[in-house]
Amino acid sequence: MAAETPTATGTPTPTPTPSAVYKPADATGPAQNVPVPVLPEVAKTETKEGLEAFAKYWFQLLSYGYETGDTKPLSAVTGPDCTMCERAKQVQEGWHQDGRWLAGGKVTTPAVNTTFAVAADGNYQVAVQVSQEALSYYNPDKSLDSTEPKPADSGNLMLVVFRDGAWYVQTIEPIVG
Repeated sequence: MAAETPTATGTPTPTPTPSAVYKPADATGPAQNVPVPVLPEVAKTETKEGLEAFAKYWFQLLSYGYETGDTKPLSAVTGPDCTMCERAKQVQEGWHQDGRWLAGGKVTTPAVNTTFAVAADGNYQVAVQVSQEALSYYNPDKSLDSTEPKPADSGNLMLVVFRDGAWYVQTIEPIVG
């Protein structure tokens, strides 16, 4: 009697679809597949930890804007009276038009601290140490327009309110000292 050989039955295993891979901007082109920062759950709470987490998240959104030119997420949590914020958004949007792009400029927050006391004007104050990488400006033909070296880390004071269940940046000013 001949041995039975098993026959393949069932459906074939589907080939997995490759997920989009993040690629930072460089001299060859703009960043690709940049993940949008996600608001941490704790940042949805009116607590000291929530405020500090929100401040870090806000600067992640600022960094995202430099990579993508997309300032909508940042604008959604920032007031129009923040001069520094508006200047940064103009650079981000302007250099991501007409085939231009920015490379570098990643923003990190080595230190974030608040006393979590509400000031007389209704704002919470958050002191944030900000570090930003060097920034390069590229033209559509891939030529380098200009570069800005890595600036010294800076101290910033964020004025933030908690309203309608969410944090909202009123303004950010440099701490001069």
